[in-house]
Amino acid sequence: MTSSGSTLLFGAIPAKLKPSASEKRELVRFMHGVCQQVAAARPFVCLLADDAHLQRLNRDFLGHDYPTDVLSFPETSTDQAGEVAISLERAAAQAAAFGHSCVDEVKILMLHGVLHLNGFDHENGDGKMAREEKRWRTEFHLPETLITRSKRRGAA
Repeated sequence: MTSSGSTLLFGAIPAKLKPSASEKRELVRFMHGVCQQVAAARPFVCLLADDAHLQRLNRDFLGHDYPTDVLSFPETSTDQAGEVAISLERAAAQAAAFGHSCVDEVKILMLHGVLHLNGFDHENGDGKMAREEKRWRTEFHLPETLITRSKRRGAA
């Protein structure tokens, strides 16, 4: 499914987690907004897959042999933002833990991934990424940001 030059791909996904047609349309609309507003109209590819696929990507590209919720692969050219991969299994578990829909969690993860494509880094960025994520979360009417949740969980 494409939107504004961006593409939403569906990899291997457990049957119980496959988005409905209306959820797919909602995600494509969100992707269009993120592409236009957050990625400065630079298209990106977003893959929705299972934990095993994210674990392979994480191991092969980053040397971490475990599944993760979102990975970002920035593009070096100026016309493409890059690629984002999201685990629907992680998204579903996190959505249940935080009390919102899986679609909202995928949106949070997609936004987070695109911010990484834009060069933001929450590990070495003196709070700039957290502020950007909060600003866009508010703009898109999304639940609490990934960075904020991680900080709260780490403080507990």
